[in-house]
Amino acid sequence: VQLQASGGGLVQPGGSLRLSCAASGRTFSRYAVGWFRQAPGKEREFVAGIDGSGSSTYYSDSVKGRFTISRDSAKNTVYLRMNSLKPEDTAVYYCAASKVVSMTAPLYNSWGQGTQVTVSS
Repeated sequence: VQLQASGGGLVQPGGSLRLSCAASGRTFSRYAVGWFRQAPGKEREFVAGIDGSGSSTYYSDSVKGRFTISRDSAKNTVYLRMNSLKPEDTAVYYCAASKVVSMTAPLYNSWGQGTQVTVSS
């Protein structure tokens, strides 16, 4: 499966963005999708994940209650709605696909190209 992330940009603290991860392939619903982010000088970290059916979601403690992951199977797209953004959310955000949801990046075998999110006044 091939993935393409989009929707990043510059937003003020407290603002919102919605990232999209569009996938090719008819079997996309079989894949779990995770969102990861990587800030300069830091390791890539798990942000949120959703299983293939969309019935189970997972979040890191740092974004729980502010971010929401969802998927639209008809559009082969997974979304990450980000509210109450903070400067520390600034990073390149990546979506990735795997057979099961995991917080471990190496378990994902398909990655999108990344989209920059900058939270600054």
